[in-house]
Amino acid sequence: MDKSIIQLVDELPTDNITVKVLKALDYVAPGEWSNLTGIENNIRSITGVSDAKVIQKIRDRAVVLYEDPQQGYQFAIKLYQTIDKTDTAMATAALANKVSEKIGFLSFLGKITPKADVTQSIDLLLKITVEIIAFCKLNGIPQPNPQEFANSLANNYQNASLMRMIALICIDGILPLGPDFLGKIHGVISGADTGAITQNPVFLAINNFLPGSNPSDKINFISQGFNSVQSWMNNLVSKTGITPQSISSHLGNFIQIADDNLDFVAAFLDQTTNYYEHTGIQTVARSLILQAYTLVQEEIKQEEQKPIQDVSSAVKSDKNQYELSKTVEVWDSEQEDWYQGTIEKIQDDQFFIHYLGYGSSYDEWVGEDDIRTRDLRSTDDNGYAVGQKVKCWDDDQEAWYSATIEQIQNQQYFVHYIGYDSSYDEWVDSDEIS
Repeated sequence: MDKSIIQLVDELPTDNITVKVLKALDYVAPGEWSNLTGIENNIRSITGVSDAKVIQKIRDRAVVLYEDPQQGYQFAIKLYQTIDKTDTAMATAALANKVSEKIGFLSFLGKITPKADVTQSIDLLLKITVEIIAFCKLNGIPQPNPQEFANSLANNYQNASLMRMIALICIDGILPLGPDFLGKIHGVISGADTGAITQNPVFLAINNFLPGSNPSDKINFISQGFNSVQSWMNNLVSKTGITPQSISSHLGNFIQIADDNLDFVAAFLDQTTNYYEHTGIQTVARSLILQAYTLVQEEIKQEEQKPIQDVSSAVKSDKNQYELSKTVEVWDSEQEDWYQGTIEKIQDDQFFIHYLGYGSSYDEWVGEDDIRTRDLRSTDDNGYAVGQKVKCWDDDQEAWYSATIEQIQNQQYFVHYIGYDSSYDEWVDSDEIS
């Protein structure tokens, strides 16, 4: 089962070789990239929101958007993961996660073979191609468009997206191919032998993502992509003065490097970093969070304009709120907790639920007694509000019963049990309800 966007962002490493390399390249664009990890930290940093309830709304909406195939977020992640996993097939986890000591690089020379210039050039070309396709997907452009991408690259690329392109130039371009890396790449893409490209393992891995009905069409698209960004790359190198020596100097803070081993250094980093996937997840998270934030702001604005409904009518009309695509909370009797999900189907008083953040294998039918909606705007410190459906624990029966909160006084709640008359109404403590 594919991971949710929450898992992907929460599992981003805070310090490994990939992170060290990206931090070392900060000198090219100082302060441009920050290693944001954790979904809630991303939401706070990107939107400036500090309200926990609003953060939760943004988080939940982001999960729904990510799972929508029409949005292109999962597609982009798949591209970033594929290009990196294919390119780092020989990496070892122990080496990649070495974070505390300086890496004795020279001892690895006998185990690493630098890529030939042609192979390295093709790898860089295909990473550019993947970037173009992912960019268009994330921005709702129906067909991959190199020129649209080039325009955005020159004017709008920033944060993780810009750092990814900087790392591409440094790690996959200048370091292994030298200052004339653009000339070498141009020679490969304009050469007569297309077999070197179509038989490349990375090309084969992303072949189905490439536009075109035959190899010739696909190679033509790859060529268009390179031509669209060649000028930007050349300008960046000229403006920043990037050289193999300046790159190795900054990488030298954690890798022992000799100037005559730069091609080996490039091969080493190729095998032990996944900067495309790492920054790709951050790019997707930023785009996703900004879209979710916009939608939540609109939702909050609409809710504020609605007249306040009295508690009794809110409880009576609760059933009418269960409609298709509605986000609800679902009671899990095994975990004894509520989980968020969306209503996919309705049949009488049964609801087919898709749980947010989980694959379709967890989808299931549940009864009305085990779902609820609630307004988070008026909850107390424990997250409860008058009119809210809750589960109450009965020690005698050792079971949970559905109830609604009628009154709140300090840390106690007066509840009415659904399906029972008022003689069963009672005050309960906060630790007796969920």
